[in-house]
This record gives sequence, C-alpha cells and structure tokens, in this order.
Amino acid sequence: MTTLRPELLDELLTDYEKPEDLLGEERLFKELKKALLERALGAELSDHLGYEKGDPAGRGTGNSRNGQSGKTVLTEDGEVDLAVPRDRNGTFEPAIVPRGERRFDGFDDRIVSLYARGMTVREIRGHLEELYGVAVSPDLISRVTDAVLEEVQE
Repeated sequence: MTTLRPELLDELLTDYEKPEDLLGEERLFKELKKALLERALGAELSDHLGYEKGDPAGRGTGNSRNGQSGKTVLTEDGEVDLAVPRDRNGTFEPAIVPRGERRFDGFDDRIVSLYARGMTVREIRGHLEELYGVAVSPDLISRVTDAVLEEVQE
C-alpha cells in the first residue's frame, strides 16, 4: 500500500482556512472525487479494450475509444458532473458508476477503506464485489488503483 506523501497533503491544503474549504460546494473533496472517478473510469475502459490510451496495439482491434459522455451523479457532496469514456462498439459497461445509476452514496467511505486497510488486490476485489455487486478482475483493480494513485500524486 502506498501512503500519501506529506508534501502532497501540504500542497492540497495550501488554501485551507476553514472546513468549508474542504467540504463545501466545488471544494477539494468534491474536486478530488470527480478526478478519481474519472481516472478510474478511464482505467476500466483500458481494461475493457485491452490496451492503454494512445497505445498503438489498439489500432485495428475493431473497438476503440470514442470520446466521452456527460453524466451527473448525486453523491454525499451534491451533484458531480463526470466525463464517462465511451468505446466505439458501445460495449463498455462501467463498474464503478454503472449505466443508469444516478446516485453514488458512500463513495468516500469506499475509497478510504480500500487504502486505509492496506488491502491486497484480492481483498479489494472482494470489497468491490460486496459493495458494488460486480465481479472485477485483479488486473482491473491494479489498473484502477494505479490510476487513482497517479491522480493523488499529481
């Protein structure tokens, strides 16, 4: 498990003066949630297609990335507007924010529990199956957690 670097936390909290700076509308937690969800969705699409964005291995596969669709989900912090990636064949079914879902309760608790417990990929897989009701591959979990860690580190 990777822990957050103190320098990253200091950077994230640069403008912190009061709790509303973290928890208020359009504040840090909400922005971070949006960024993490979109990064995870991108990792899910890469797993679905079998190649990373920009990888020449994806040429001629019969299915490719095809832009994004807007989606608004209701979370504990209010509405979050997401850019959900699409594939050309329309076969991509996101697991973290499934098609047709407009409510996303408990996201903070879920993400925190994945990292705070120091869970292995298999444990995270079981956790996601329990919470989301979907079976995901260990490879997908690795891609999603790697993508999320990159976003947090940025």
